[in-house]
Amino acid sequence: MLTVRLDPEVDARLGELAEATGRTKSYYVRQAIEQFLEDRADYLLAVAILEKNEPTIGVEELRRELGI
Repeated sequence: MLTVRLDPEVDARLGELAEATGRTKSYYVRQAIEQFLEDRADYLLAVAILEKNEPTIGVEELRRELGI
């Protein structure tokens, strides 16, 4: 169980979304937290790789190598 205090405007927007879609506010809060955690894990993994100071290539060079 978790209690979250939201700004009244955010709570109202969340309530409108939930009502319009037939979902609960809890559903959308859960979805947002799960997405945040996934994004944060990806970010931290990328930072860890960059901190190793291994050689990198740019997007254009990668595209050339892959032929796209």
